[in-house]
Amino acid sequence: MNDKLKKKNNNTEFENIVLLIQDARIRAFAKVNAELVLLYFKVGDIISAKVSEGVWGDGTVDELAAFIQKKIPGLSGFNRRGLYRMKQFYETYTVEEFVSPLATYLQTYLKDKSQSQFVSAVSTQIQKEKKVSKGGAQKPAKNAGKLNVSAVPTHLDGYDSLHNQFVSEVLTQIAWSSHMELLSQTKTPEEKLFYILLSIKEKWSMRELRRQLKSASFERTMMSNKFVSSVQTQIPHGIFKDPYIFEFLNLPEGHSEKDLEKSLIKNLQKFILEVGKGFTYMGNQYRLQVGNKDYYTDLLFYHRDLQCLVLFELKIQEFEPEFLGKLNFYLEALDKDVKRPFEKASIGVLLCKGRDTEVVEYAMARNISPALVADYETKLIPKRVLANKLHQLVEQLSKENID
Repeated sequence: MNDKLKKKNNNTEFENIVLLIQDARIRAFAKVNAELVLLYFKVGDIISAKVSEGVWGDGTVDELAAFIQKKIPGLSGFNRRGLYRMKQFYETYTVEEFVSPLATYLQTYLKDKSQSQFVSAVSTQIQKEKKVSKGGAQKPAKNAGKLNVSAVPTHLDGYDSLHNQFVSEVLTQIAWSSHMELLSQTKTPEEKLFYILLSIKEKWSMRELRRQLKSASFERTMMSNKFVSSVQTQIPHGIFKDPYIFEFLNLPEGHSEKDLEKSLIKNLQKFILEVGKGFTYMGNQYRLQVGNKDYYTDLLFYHRDLQCLVLFELKIQEFEPEFLGKLNFYLEALDKDVKRPFEKASIGVLLCKGRDTEVVEYAMARNISPALVADYETKLIPKRVLANKLHQLVEQLSKENID
């Protein structure tokens, strides 16, 4: 064996050892984090009980912090502020408002160990069950617009075991710093669960979680099924967002659709983080041959959980009804010539720069392909704006139900 070949073999073996080291470090970090989260939860439990019983006051908590520092010098996180954060952490995930809806979601999650299904369950906070009229247009069902907070009793048989599983198998899966961010930046139990489960599923870093919070991913996901075709069975709530936020593009004024496509490809990693890691990129300008002509789609993906092709068509203008005709044509070609027998029907997403709500509703009323229309923004939208829109949507659906 010559020296060059020997060195190549050695490098391969060295690389394998490096991978083993990195894998062990990741598992060790995860184990340490899990133990820390459990510790903070237990400490928060003790402090919460003592304070609520009136046994401890602010002064006692200060004394506890000083005592810990004396016994374990240099230990971080156990000052007065840190101890009260642990108390808040414990109380947040044990109060009835959080516990009641948790039971139903958690039973589903623990039953099939499917994080994506749990996220989907959480995403049904706003029920958009609709009836199809004779003309194909969808109308809200009687309970549309209501917050889907389950009335499951707090003290179910075996609930303590269920809640312990939630703490040990869910809360411990994300970093303590992420928990602190969620406690300060989220309000409702559904919103917290949404970000916790997606943090686990998507393996979000603290930086990415902060971006998702800042861009109001929860609100955008809740509103995502507002403009979908009548074929809803294949488009589960929680997979798509509306609007999408592409603040990372830095597009010039007067940019073209080609500029938008190129910039998204250039920032593909960030684009996938925005749409979700369940999407696997298959290519842009994907060629479809129909008859004697070639047609080229914008961005083609495969979704691992949905097990289908997902086509994103880009528009730099407001939605027009004719956009759906072209999208349906592409979806038919994909299903006939690209889709494999075991895969589900392809889904189309029209990304438009604005839309007239009534025009979209009329256009989608009789559309038979699995498709949806979503807006996109190239700048971050203040979270309060999207939160208000979500609130208005709930009120609108409730009003339609009453009428």
